[in-house]
Amino acid sequence: MKYGYKRPLTNDEDSKCQLKDIPNIETYTEHHPYTKKRHELEALVMKLSDGDQLYVQNFVVLADSLTHFQDLLRVFERDQVTVIFIDENIKSKDILSMNLIEVLELMTELQTKIKRHQSIFGVREAQKKGKIIGRPKKSDDNLNRAFFMYESKEYTLLQIKEETGISKSTLYRYLDQFKQ
Repeated sequence: MKYGYKRPLTNDEDSKCQLKDIPNIETYTEHHPYTKKRHELEALVMKLSDGDQLYVQNFVVLADSLTHFQDLLRVFERDQVTVIFIDENIKSKDILSMNLIEVLELMTELQTKIKRHQSIFGVREAQKKGKIIGRPKKSDDNLNRAFFMYESKEYTLLQIKEETGISKSTLYRYLDQFKQ
């Protein structure tokens, strides 16, 4: 039997670009991008059996970490399920003729994509809850005072920090922004 699994991704939030051209497939679609409560994936894993094929668009759709990826692949191997990763053009049962650096590049890319996926959706969730994301803004009065002190060349960076609470790196970042 052919099955598919989809979930929202950063470049496909409604999961419409995934598994487009796979005929005769029973698809399980997660309606959220988060690592917790992936009920559709859990239901699918429980349903899969010997000889089944599972189609996913790419590694990130399936796994939330390298450990999770490894755990799932072990379950699929035990249950004799073949996973087909469309974007990577890899089947879980294939013996790959890759050298170690290519395998490492593939896993590094997977880890980077997983972190990006988690970060982007984590920030969006925090924003929905009204949390402010990013560095807190420094007050204009403190910034102006720090700029004046810096330009006067009468103060050390440590003195500027003690007087205004603005660190050297923050001061330089703002100076760079105002120069542009």
